[in-house]
Amino acid sequence: MNKQGKSETKAFGLLSAVFLGIGSMVGAGIFIVIGEAGAIAGSLVTVSFLVGGIIALLCGYSLSKLAVYYPSRGGIIEYLVQGYGEGVLSGSLGILFYFAQLVALAAVAKSFGTYAATYMSEGVTPLYSNLFSIGILLFFVCINLIGAALVARAENIIVVIKLAVLIAFAVAALFFIHPSNLVIDKAPELVNIFYALGLTFFAYQGFSVITNSVEDMQDPKETMLRAMFWAIGLVAVLYIAVTIAVFGNLPLDTIVKDKDYALAEAAKPAFGAWGFRIMAAAALLATASAINATLYAVTQISYTLAKDGDLPEVYDYNIFHNTEGLIISALLITPLILFFNLGQVATIAAIAVLLIQGFTHTGHLFKYKQTGANRWWIMAAVTGTFGAAWFAIAYTSKSMPHIIYYIAGIFFLAFIFEVLLRLLNNRTVGRQIVSTLKTLEENSLKRLER
Repeated sequence: MNKQGKSETKAFGLLSAVFLGIGSMVGAGIFIVIGEAGAIAGSLVTVSFLVGGIIALLCGYSLSKLAVYYPSRGGIIEYLVQGYGEGVLSGSLGILFYFAQLVALAAVAKSFGTYAATYMSEGVTPLYSNLFSIGILLFFVCINLIGAALVARAENIIVVIKLAVLIAFAVAALFFIHPSNLVIDKAPELVNIFYALGLTFFAYQGFSVITNSVEDMQDPKETMLRAMFWAIGLVAVLYIAVTIAVFGNLPLDTIVKDKDYALAEAAKPAFGAWGFRIMAAAALLATASAINATLYAVTQISYTLAKDGDLPEVYDYNIFHNTEGLIISALLITPLILFFNLGQVATIAAIAVLLIQGFTHTGHLFKYKQTGANRWWIMAAVTGTFGAAWFAIAYTSKSMPHIIYYIAGIFFLAFIFEVLLRLLNNRTVGRQIVSTLKTLEENSLKRLER
């Protein structure tokens, strides 16, 4: 309460929370996955985006209930610790969450490099794609090291620009659609809808950012769930409209050939060569802003939580904080960019994100009575995320026979890192929200023992 006896005004109301969610979802994801997912499901990818949106809504419901009961900026890592306790499992999953963000960041950087390479006279080649991908990563590493207040303040402008470009494209392109491109007869088998689910869900994956604003949200009990549903619902409508526009304007063989930049290619029928350049520029802007924001999240929050078990003291954009995490993160991302193509790294990122979501909602099942959530909705989120991950692995194993070993290897590394950190640093990923006096006393004793 302030001096006047009135409640302090919080930064996030319903509209601003919805805008935060839309800005986090719309951008890199849609530019990356629409061609990759379309190459799998053809024109049926529209249905895959719809199903992916439903899974995202179920996950959003579960996360909203967790966020209100455990209001912490730690987000998913906080919910993992609350669900599984302060043990090796929750610690390993926290590190796995950090790894998942690294892979997602590599996918975004790879997408930037691919779109940037379209401006070269030789076209998209592995050399140019990798050079631009590494270049943008190094650029934002430097930006984060010296301070990026200006870039952070420009984020709202970037959100407006990329939304405007996508909406303008979707509306204009609908007038140039060839209905014959959308007929079901030419579509792949129905099962391909589910094979593409991992990628289409990945396009929504920024929705969890809304939960990180809970401490600054007005009446989170009422606002959180509504903001989550509105944000995901509006984004689903936009994605479905964009997908119809893309597949109505381009034949499937063209989409498969140009899958890494299909969204830009689809702008040609409506806007000509300039349409391609504008859409490619929008993709560069969207992916660059995503790299900047995700690097901050990975190095400032995820890395510190994974390594030390505590949230960083400062959450504002700042200078020379956590350079260790920044450098290590960049070094881990680089081989992913160099040794995997966009489709591979995007698929691995999608699977990693789905698995983390699945484990988060499984942990919620242990706490659903406290959070007041409907356990059947949570179980639907668990089934949707793990099911989509299984389909993605099954399909990808055809072109990447060792995909299951990559996934198992990431889990094994997370476990090894967790064990080593516990042995060498005596660190535990602790709860940021202490719900009982007993737990508070136990945590105090642990700190004294250290």
